[in-house]
Amino acid sequence: MRAWARELGFSELGVAGVDLSSAEPGLMRWLAAGFHGSMDYMAAHGLKRARPAELVPGTVSVITARMDYLPRDTPPDWQAAELARLRRPGEAIVSVYARGRDYHKVLRARLQKLQDRIAAAIGPFGHRVFTDSAPVLEAELAARSGQGWRGKHTLVLSREGGSMFFLGEIYVDLALPGTEPVSHHCGACTACIDVCPTRAIVAPYRLDARRCISYLTIEHDGAIDAALRPLIGNRIYGCDDCQLICPWNKYARVSNLPDFDAREGLADADLVTLFAWSEEEFLRRTEGGPIRRIGHVRWLRNIAVALGNALAALPAGDARREPLRAALQARAGHPHALVREHVQWALGQ
Repeated sequence: MRAWARELGFSELGVAGVDLSSAEPGLMRWLAAGFHGSMDYMAAHGLKRARPAELVPGTVSVITARMDYLPRDTPPDWQAAELARLRRPGEAIVSVYARGRDYHKVLRARLQKLQDRIAAAIGPFGHRVFTDSAPVLEAELAARSGQGWRGKHTLVLSREGGSMFFLGEIYVDLALPGTEPVSHHCGACTACIDVCPTRAIVAPYRLDARRCISYLTIEHDGAIDAALRPLIGNRIYGCDDCQLICPWNKYARVSNLPDFDAREGLADADLVTLFAWSEEEFLRRTEGGPIRRIGHVRWLRNIAVALGNALAALPAGDARREPLRAALQARAGHPHALVREHVQWALGQ
């Protein structure tokens, strides 16, 4: 199975059992604290997320898969290069994972091919494929199957591959031998907690999504809290800070798939250019990618915040300020109130 998985672009395969009862109290405490924000589906599914056999009756084992996503042309000093971009206020930063093809499509198709290979070898069996698409405790299953350990930022970390990878699962009705979990290797390091711009990692292994820039720019569909807007900087879709600073990501692996190569205009674009995209252009340029899911209105909301932060960062009299103001003023009369609100805030910076 591992050999077939590697042929399909996966870096590692594991097997976990379905008894996740020990994870249930932590999940319920997290939900009770409201840390899921407006992601109501998290609460709606409740404990089903921690009970694979309830989600898919008949499930006996879970095959977990890991797929690296750093683009093929990623330089050795990619962490430092990405951190440096945060200091260029007019530049637009899209999270590394979102610059290429939608990972849901890539992993789902390849997990299905893996299932087909297994079925061809042993005969038909009950299964269901998941990639961040249902109430599944992905990180918990990955950790239990030896894909890595839960870092203090709550992501899964691997000694061989850092954290720059996607996770996917195949729920199966086969009794497969489990793979052993690995020990934790974060030690006393708190780099991810210290670097978080919004202090969303409220304690080791505990994330308040309501403060997380990835949540605010992707999952949240309303106005962004005015107190958090200045902390977002020039990040317009997602945030990689806790991964960029992590020492283990010096071992992050480059993908061997072209799917995750950055699309033109998403790795080195400026805010003014992206803010000028019409809805038609936005849909065309994001077709088949993860960014499309937020829609044009939230895209403009996010960029308006970044433009405001760029205005605040540049000194008075700097020639780079005028194009930013002009771009914002061109959208000041946008038909959607959400865009208008964030444009007016940005102009006030």
